[in-house]
Amino acid sequence: MTEVPYALALTAGMLAAVNPCGFALLPVYLSLLTVGDDAPGRVPAVRRALLATAAMTAGFVAVFGVFGLVLLPVAGAVHAYLPWFTVVLGVAVAVAGVWLLAGRTLPGLRLPGTGRGAVTRSVPSMMLFGAGYALASLGCTVGPFLAIVVAGLRGGSPLAGAGLFVAYAVGMGLLVGVAALAVALARTSLLARMRRAAPALSRAGGMIMVVAGLYVAYYGWYETRLAGGGDPSDPVVSAAGTVQHWLADVAGRAGVTVFALLLAALTTAGLFAGWRRRTSRSTS
Repeated sequence: MTEVPYALALTAGMLAAVNPCGFALLPVYLSLLTVGDDAPGRVPAVRRALLATAAMTAGFVAVFGVFGLVLLPVAGAVHAYLPWFTVVLGVAVAVAGVWLLAGRTLPGLRLPGTGRGAVTRSVPSMMLFGAGYALASLGCTVGPFLAIVVAGLRGGSPLAGAGLFVAYAVGMGLLVGVAALAVALARTSLLARMRRAAPALSRAGGMIMVVAGLYVAYYGWYETRLAGGGDPSDPVVSAAGTVQHWLADVAGRAGVTVFALLLAALTTAGLFAGWRRRTSRSTS
């Protein structure tokens, strides 16, 4: 197995995070990192963002693995119902956003972290979100996944195929991790300066979830219309597609190396900021 398939798997994983079917769920995920946890410093932002990203990515690639290796013989029957799942998922996300706009908190997204009273995002919840992200994205991204990863698993050695699967997961984790770290560090910095920002951040996250959820539901309905022979032209989907194409182009042009360097830089910055806060508290 040459290096080219691994590079393709890494790139395909990155682009899967901003696929046309499910890219609106990426800001939803980032919004989940901003709601709650209104006491910065209890759990380091770097740890929280990386743990949530790892869990979400694991849920995403697990669904693709099951679909590619187990459900492929019945893919046609399963695929027919995916747009309706997308509609339901989008409505659920929008309802959760309305809940946050009302000043409520989302249940089931916390679990014990480090330190007394510390919290971090629930690993099972993030894995479930990643699985939903994957199911909403299958229609747009399962083709490249099957061509690169599953073909490698079935045609080459199991070890090489497993390497392609890991590369695909790492590619997605790189893009999502960079975005998650940037949001988490910005949130921590804002809350450190203005404690009253927490409720505003939660409501802003709720608004993003409402808009993104409604679009995801709309896109699922759009897919059902296409399946029934409807007109493929749609102003809402076309406008969102412009944003999606731009994101995919930026990710493709930057490449894996740039995102890996960004992830390392953001992680280092977050760890250094945490060390400075601990040092200032111990000397005060």
